[in-house]
Amino acid sequence: MPKVITIGNSSGILIPKSQLAALGLKVGDTVEVSAAPGKPNSLRVTPAESAELADWTKSFLENYRPALEALAKK
Repeated sequence: MPKVITIGNSSGILIPKSQLAALGLKVGDTVEVSAAPGKPNSLRVTPAESAELADWTKSFLENYRPALEALAKK
C-alpha cells in the first residue's frame, strides 16, 4: 500500500513497483497528481505531458489540419 513520507521539507508518496508498472511509469518520470472525480479521498496519477510534446502536437495540427479534416470525412 502506498505511503506518504517526508522528503526534506516536502512530502512524497511511495508507490509499489507493481503499481508503477501497471501505470506504465518508471523511476524519474514526471507525473500529474489530481483528485479523482467522483471519488472522495482518491488520487489520479498520470504521466505528465511534456511542453515539447505539446508544442509539437500544436504545430502538427496547425500544419496538417486540412488533410486531417479531409481524412475524417472519408
